[in-house]
Amino acid sequence: MDRTVTPRVRTVDPRVLADELDRMIRTALDGSLFAEPRFVDTPPELRRINDLAFSGDGEPTTCPQFAECVRVVADVKRAHQLDRTRIVLITDACYLTRPQVVAGLEIMDAHDGEIWAKLDAGTQEYYQQVNRPNYPLQHVLDNITAAARVRPICIQSLWMRIHGQQPPDSEVDAFCDRLDEIAAAGGSLRQIQVYTVARPPAEPSVTPLQDDELEAVARRIESRTTVPVDRFPAGG
Repeated sequence: MDRTVTPRVRTVDPRVLADELDRMIRTALDGSLFAEPRFVDTPPELRRINDLAFSGDGEPTTCPQFAECVRVVADVKRAHQLDRTRIVLITDACYLTRPQVVAGLEIMDAHDGEIWAKLDAGTQEYYQQVNRPNYPLQHVLDNITAAARVRPICIQSLWMRIHGQQPPDSEVDAFCDRLDEIAAAGGSLRQIQVYTVARPPAEPSVTPLQDDELEAVARRIESRTTVPVDRFPAGG
């Protein structure tokens, strides 16, 4: 998706979601999806359904029907016997303690669900620069900690150049300090995913890190934590 374009659809009908998801899964399972031009070159070993993800241009946990939508996805997953397919929530972690979101997370927990919570900074100043947040960084950290006390979660961390400048080592170190604080407060972290810009950003001053630059960030994090670190360069 192009972050410079305002989304046109902002509401979710769970009944439509159920129908569209069912049809999409059917096309993936019968192979007709891979006859489409965009997917025709997909290698045979990748023609599988890895996960059913709540994501997109917008925060999925702000949907008033979030818990109902999670139930829909769990029901469709079960109907197609996708026992090895995860339900994944990719979230900015600002709303994880809202009652309707907590209810949805409980459904996810019962159906092989995972939370991938975004944390792209270690200080409020840098967080303000890269995230345009509705809440302060500490609010996000508190929400991540609350969720991670219930189940292990994954941290997704986006690193980039801003006006040509790489993220300073001090910011990566501060990020690691925040991870330590989550763990010290009883939060369990399953994995840290380190990645860079892979689609048009909202600001032209933002550009991807080179592969070696991203690797340097990942290695610095690895040197400070025992949590497994995976990396996803811009080129795949």
